[in-house]
Formats: sequence, C-alpha cells, structure tokens
Amino acid sequence: MQQLSINKKEKAPLSYGYENYIDYCLQVAKDKLSGVVSNIEIYETNINKYENMDFLQEPRNICLLDERCLTKSDIARAWKCIVDGKLFSEHAAAGEATRLGIGTKYLINIAGDLSLEKIAEIMSWEKGFVVKPEEVLEKAGCRPEELLPLSLGSRHMLQFSYDIYKLAKKHNYDPQSVLSRQHMLVVLNEVSANKIIREFINNRFFGFNNENVLFMVQKAYHGINLVNGKYVYNKNTSKRLHNHGQMAMQQTMDNQIFNIDNRGNKTFLKSDEFGEILKKMDDKISYNIEDLGYLTASIDYEGLALALKKAEHGYRMLMEIVGNDSENPQKGGMAAFDTLLGKNVMIESFQLKGIENHEIKYLNKNFNHYPKPYDSWLVLKKQGLNMPIAIKDGAIYYQPVQGDINFLVKTEFFKRKVLKPIKSWKSPETTPLAIKYMHIQDRQKGFKKYAESIIGSKRYNYGR
Repeated sequence: MQQLSINKKEKAPLSYGYENYIDYCLQVAKDKLSGVVSNIEIYETNINKYENMDFLQEPRNICLLDERCLTKSDIARAWKCIVDGKLFSEHAAAGEATRLGIGTKYLINIAGDLSLEKIAEIMSWEKGFVVKPEEVLEKAGCRPEELLPLSLGSRHMLQFSYDIYKLAKKHNYDPQSVLSRQHMLVVLNEVSANKIIREFINNRFFGFNNENVLFMVQKAYHGINLVNGKYVYNKNTSKRLHNHGQMAMQQTMDNQIFNIDNRGNKTFLKSDEFGEILKKMDDKISYNIEDLGYLTASIDYEGLALALKKAEHGYRMLMEIVGNDSENPQKGGMAAFDTLLGKNVMIESFQLKGIENHEIKYLNKNFNHYPKPYDSWLVLKKQGLNMPIAIKDGAIYYQPVQGDINFLVKTEFFKRKVLKPIKSWKSPETTPLAIKYMHIQDRQKGFKKYAESIIGSKRYNYGR
C-alpha cells in the first residue's frame, strides 16, 4: 500500500452550501485516500499524522505577555474596544457531554442533574476503581445542591454579561447601552438548538441585544464508505459533528448564521452579510464553554490588548500556550516549532502519532484571538482547512481543526509569565473541579443579584 497523508494544507476553495460541503468531503476522500482499498481504520493514525513530525522542536521566540509588554494606553484601548462594541465573541456550545452521559454540556445543571453519589459513580466507572462521595466532596469544596441552579451555558453567558456590566460601571458608561453594542455568535448542535434558543429568549438574551446575538447550528454528517471502489455518502450511517474546524468553515457559508426575535422568528444571513459584520470588528475571540477559569473572569484585557497591538504588525491570529496539567494531562493542540516551515505551529493531538498526553508540554488554551477578523475569515472562505479523518463504526468522518487557521495567516504564539495549566470540564475526572469553580463564581460580589435582575428571580430558568 502507498504511504498516505491528508495533512498537506489544501488550497482548493470550498464549494458552499450544505450539499456542496458533502461533495467537498467526497472529493477529499477520492484525492487523498485513493490508496486504501479496505480496513481504513488500520491506517487512521498514519493518515492523520502531521507530515513534518520528524522535524518538530520546542516552540521558539514565544511572545511573553507581562507588565513590560503593555502600556496603560494599550489596556485602555482593550476595554474601549469592548465598550465600543468592536469585540466579536464566539461561544462554542455544540459539544455533547458524552463521557458524563447527560446530553449537551450547555444544558448541564450540576445542582439539579448530579449528586455526589452520581458523580462518584461516574468517576469510578472512568477510573476503574471505587471513588467515594466523600472524596468528591473534598475536592469540590461543596455539595452540588449548594450551587445556584444554573446550567453551564447560563453561567457562561451570565459571566460575560456581568463582566461587561462591571466594565461599563467602572468607566461611567451606561451598562445597558454597552451590552446592546456587543456582537456575538453562539454555535449550537442540531439536538439541543431549539431548547437553548428558547432559553436565550426566556432569559432575555442575558442582557444583550437580540439583533446582535447570532446563532449557528453546527451540521452533523453521515459517514463515507468505500463501495465498489468509489467513496459514497452513506445515509445509513450515524450522523456526527465534524469537529470545530467544520464549525469555522460553516461560518463562511450562506444561510447558516441567523438572529432571532422574541417570538422565535429567524432571519438568516448571507455569507457576505456576516463578512460585513466582521469588517467592523477590531478583534474576534473564540470561547470554549468548557473553560472553568472563564467562570470568574471572562474578559482577558491583557490578551485583548496584545491582540490589538499585534494587529498593527500584520498578525491575524494569536494563540496562547499554557502548561499541561501534570496531574490530569489533557489532549489538545500542541505548540511546536516546525524546522521545515521555519515557524511555530499548533498541532492537534490526534495528529501526533506516538506522543502521549503527558508528553505534551505546551497546549493551546483555546481562547484564540483573531485581530481584524474579516481577514482570517476571508482566507478561510477561499482555502478551507486540512481534513483529517476519524473512523467510527467502519465509516469515514472528518475532523478539521479550527486551530489550523494558524497555517493560513500570520500567527503569534504568546504565554504568560506564569504558565498556568488548563482547567477545563472535559470528563468525570474534572467534575469536582467544575463544582469548585462554579461555587467561586456564585460567591462573586453581586453576581447572584445580577443574575436575578437579568433572568428574573422568580423564574430563574437555568437551562431547564
């Protein structure tokens, strides 16, 4: 069998539209998997392997973000960017809590969905030995029912709203006006989209202007099979999401993004209309709903200030690198220097053949900045992304990576003076930590009162 790789950065433009994306996937399969005649799962790791694996070294010349890097005027420009409504935020909420077994992560309400006993049971199953409820309580710091009855998604949106409210008050702006100027995109999945949209309506869009709160339902796709020597889209296979890279590509397509009024009526945007919105933005930040540090500080003024500063030098993507957690090493994007390309790159874990999670020293924090976001969006629209594969039940699915935009535009890698490990709620193992962070969030001065003022003290509709 010939050596296979689909890691070369494809330059072919995407054909747009739901059906055309399927055609695009079939064409990639035809072009890149032509040497496979059967049992493709045997070759999955080799197919996905980063093509320059043998030429990787530790990242070089990482920008250090510290007090010497930024001036007071840089920080002022950052908060002014938010006040003026020039920061576009993307909130990825399509993920399913498959390892927790309780549906879409956005809708999980720990106070109502999980008891200490249930958490201990799930953790025991994952670890392969008994975890006692007392051990969960010791790590969590409180019982689940002591938390405010908020879903993870409500917590996420309320924290962003609350932090902007505090920013406006601090600088003597009208909070309602500042909140109404914010633009964002919330990415949902097909299973829970209607439920989450209804929550936004019921909770008055968490204080934001509904016209500026955009939604996109990430498409799920059936698998591809090789039938009589030809790759076909098999509607008899299960439907699966094509990872966060497809989510980014879908944003460049017509009639995928929409806003919604208080009655639930949708207005869809053409690709160029969404592009015009991005043209007016100074920066775009991509938030991951799993990040626990976000629950007490959703706005990183230093990171935003650096992004705005680097934009002046042609950078169109900033990726923060952090240390992996030695106690609970995670998979994710690994930062490295590619000696063949002569630049730092970020490579997803499933492309790192032979490298285990504990061997990954530097990870992408997943809070990527896109200064002057229209530019990177346009390049993505023209070129698409690399298309690694995943084999599920014998069928081929694609898993493009949003972080691969770093191969398309000039990208800066930066780190903090103190490298803090990622704290994310990705598994049963980190559920006690999630409870701990949510408890800290609940105890923020004024947070509970603000939440009640936004979504109503009587209703307190927390994702249910």
